[in-house]
Amino acid sequence: MTVQLCKVKPYFIIMTKKDILYRSVEDPVKPFEFNKQVVDVFPDMIERSVPGYPLTISMISVMADNFVQQKSNVYDLGCSLGAVSLGIQQGLNNKKCKIIGVDNSQAMIDTCIKNISYDRHNVDVEFVLGDVLQTEIVNASVVVMNFTLQFIPVDKRLMLIKKIYKGLLPGGVLILSEKVMFDDKAENNTMHHLHHHMKELNGYEKLEIASKRDALEDVLVPETIESHMNRLNAAGFGNVFIWLKCLNFISLLAIK
Repeated sequence: MTVQLCKVKPYFIIMTKKDILYRSVEDPVKPFEFNKQVVDVFPDMIERSVPGYPLTISMISVMADNFVQQKSNVYDLGCSLGAVSLGIQQGLNNKKCKIIGVDNSQAMIDTCIKNISYDRHNVDVEFVLGDVLQTEIVNASVVVMNFTLQFIPVDKRLMLIKKIYKGLLPGGVLILSEKVMFDDKAENNTMHHLHHHMKELNGYEKLEIASKRDALEDVLVPETIESHMNRLNAAGFGNVFIWLKCLNFISLLAIK
């Protein structure tokens, strides 16, 4: 069988504005938040800032089709504009399940609901305003955290991963995508430099990159790959694999 990743429709249906949020100088720079201003430019922001993002979404839909169990739940924790939820929905082949997208941003959820109104499919998708730390995980075969855990306080991350593990069915999976740092100083510096260079080539000015970095300070807290692997193992996941790595961004597949 040939997998055609292009069969998945564009994952952002709304019209998007160009991200120039950090082109003007603010002193001090306000902490980053997923407000209406960010929502309006989010598709452009994520495309130009996260290497391999379209591939990540496409491959998550492929993995979900493989691991989704009949009459189970799929959770998209930190769903933002619903890219993962809609990608999974469109990629499922003859699977009966329910997809639940959760985000704590009202602006994100409002836009998700608009997005899904354009799409008709036999797999139900529900978008819920809520805190992923408070979200009950039940009868789950697939849970996705696509660049979400990095925004959760570090001291609460293990508790969340344990809750996800407990709510997964045997054979269920957690797909975890994160920005990471590296213990090796040379590797860390090189990957971060290449990431910033990518953003410059995608049209961001040096000042924009620096301002956004300041806005994300203490909001987005990356960890090492080893820290993520150790936490997943501590939560009970016996098989954890890196399925994608691009610069200082990775995605992990953890199987219960």
